[in-house]
Amino acid sequence: MNGIVMGGGAGLSMHGSFRVVTEKTVFAMPEASIGHFPDIGASYFLSRLPGYFGEYLGLTGARIDGTEMLACGLATHFVLSKDLQSIENDLLKVSSSDTATIDEHIKKYINQAHMNHDSYCKRLEIVNKCFSKKTVEQILLPLENEVSRGADKWVAKAISSMKSASPTSLKIFLRSVKGKRKSADV
Repeated sequence: MNGIVMGGGAGLSMHGSFRVVTEKTVFAMPEASIGHFPDIGASYFLSRLPGYFGEYLGLTGARIDGTEMLACGLATHFVLSKDLQSIENDLLKVSSSDTATIDEHIKKYINQAHMNHDSYCKRLEIVNKCFSKKTVEQILLPLENEVSRGADKWVAKAISSMKSASPTSLKIFLRSVKGKRKSADV
């Protein structure tokens, strides 16, 4: 995944065994902002992210980069975009479908991913506290409380995104991801 990976493209990309991202990757699930709800399997993969980070991503449409995707488990490998053609050429020579063999070839190109100072992954405590609630309204209340206590700008942006999105889409997504989370915990 190199460049913009959003909505249906994200849904198609997330189900592979190898999810390679670069410094140019931008991921989001912005469907609620246009009156849809994130799925194409998003409720499945977002429900398996650390804490309630999946609910946060689906409800706010927040964008994260390749480094954050790796940190939260949406990606399996971080490489530099300049190496993508080399990886592809290397993989074309592999005659096995053995995942360990393929993984060894990709690992030759792994690069150190550096987390941004303002990374959403670093704010998981607030995300967990607010997005663990059962309803959209119950999520907005603690977010608004965080803003009144002087929270970082990303909290106000999350509120703004949710309030400008389709209320129905938000509720459908939340119910969907919570349902997948429930079945994953069983």
